Amino acid sequence: MSLMIDEIRQQPAILERMVDKPVPALARLRSRFESRPPPLVVIAARGTSDHAALLGRYLLEVTLGIPTSLAAPSVVTVYGKRPMPPEALVIGISQSGESTDINSYMDCAKSSGCITVGITNEPDSTLAGLADEVLPTQAGKEASVAATKTYTAQIMMICLLARSLGARLCRSDLQRVSECAAAQLAAEESIAALAEECRGLSTATVVGRGFNYANAFEFSLKLMETSYVVATGYSAADFEHGPIAMIEEGFSSFAFVPPGPTAVGTAALVERLAASKADVTCIGADKDVRQVPHTRRITIRGPLPVADDYPEDILTPIPFIVPAQLFAAYLAASKGFNPDQPRMLSKVTRTM
Repeated sequence: MSLMIDEIRQQPAILERMVDKPVPALARLRSRFESRPPPLVVIAARGTSDHAALLGRYLLEVTLGIPTSLAAPSVVTVYGKRPMPPEALVIGISQSGESTDINSYMDCAKSSGCITVGITNEPDSTLAGLADEVLPTQAGKEASVAATKTYTAQIMMICLLARSLGARLCRSDLQRVSECAAAQLAAEESIAALAEECRGLSTATVVGRGFNYANAFEFSLKLMETSYVVATGYSAADFEHGPIAMIEEGFSSFAFVPPGPTAVGTAALVERLAASKADVTCIGADKDVRQVPHTRRITIRGPLPVADDYPEDILTPIPFIVPAQLFAAYLAASKGFNPDQPRMLSKVTRTM
């Protein structure tokens, strides 16, 4: 068994612990912003953490109405500009807390008078030392180079942060996220069989929209890192603005098909792909994918977590990415690759 698969299996317990025992900094942030929420949020991240940041943008804008921007760290590190206003809340996300460009961006934000928050798995890291408040994910050491449990822990921490800033996300709603993530592990054997069936996969597109847009990029990254598949993530909306032209018979495509506002548009796109005889795999609850023509499906198990005041898909990203992570890990194994040690990669990437 690979370390990656072991760490995928750890996720439900990590998520449950995060909800049951929230870190003290969340309460301090609640008090700090209770009377006056930040007018702007800027999130700086790279790689998998940047995908969590993308999800964070949707979450903060939908639940709180706060304009949220994804930082371009090179604006600071390469071009020497200071683009953040002093009233902004600047969030740095880094698994290791040692990404040099993210830390440089955070240092610039702090010197500009911004309130800074660090989300990291390493509470003694450089990022933790730079931030005004640190939100440690406490996922435990992640030994596999391909991030899995730190991605979902970052997403959960963003949910908890949004709750501290005023989002109506109940504790019981977030507890159901970990329960639903655990339910997906029961499909491990069938996902392994599907991965073996797809062992010849060399190119693919992955589409998602809304709260699962970030998962399209994350799943693509996992396919690239672990199995060396040329995979590209797209918004289901953007895909129809050009990339769909490359689809032909046998071309492999994956689609996240959650319930909620994006369901109809995504299902219509999948129908177009299937009509082109593409090799389509849908990831979604059985009721949402059953009537969509496609050749394969990865069925999300158990009742999906919902938050009554928000769109139906708001809490789906974590349970939807778990089977995708398993697929990537088992696909690597079926190809004879070690998903824990991808070539040319290391756990900490230092770029400026």
